[in-house]
Amino acid sequence: MLLPPKVSAGVADGSITLAFRRWRAQDVKPGATFKSGGHVIRVDKVSVVDPAKITDADARRAGLKDAADVRKRLAPDESWKTYKVTLGYAGPDPRIALRESAELTDADVAAIDTRLERLDKASSHGAWTMRTLELIRQNPQRRAPDLAAIEGRETAPFKIDVRKLKGMGLTVSFPVGYEISARGLTYLQRTKRR
Repeated sequence: MLLPPKVSAGVADGSITLAFRRWRAQDVKPGATFKSGGHVIRVDKVSVVDPAKITDADARRAGLKDAADVRKRLAPDESWKTYKVTLGYAGPDPRIALRESAELTDADVAAIDTRLERLDKASSHGAWTMRTLELIRQNPQRRAPDLAAIEGRETAPFKIDVRKLKGMGLTVSFPVGYEISARGLTYLQRTKRR
């Protein structure tokens, strides 16, 4: 489930507890968690609602002005069900602490090596992990489409690959582009996988 940064921050500070979505099929289940805006967000409850019965109070709990604003933002296909999703804050995104932990043991480096090798072997486009890390290191905060073009790749799959590196704490995402994290820089300095 995607949330704008302002909404993620609102869930974290408790000012936002609801989201409304119109989906072809239910997209999230109670108990699920996802990362958004530096936070881990928990799905507490999901129910189908009649959009006409969404109240202004519901809208404010979703961080919006009024019920009309909620209805205006729903997906246009009215044959899809409208879901009321109750959200809670589950803690900070663990990737933030991970990417800032630059003290790597030999075991840490070996574990990263193993995970990157697995990603390379599973790839339909060949080994990409070290190339991508080096590309980001040389081009900090450069647009993802530009980086993908340098690699001769489509932007969307390239971004999916970078998210895998981010999940390992090796990169940091910005509104435009990426950088290598402190953990990633230490790894690049220590690795023998060149």
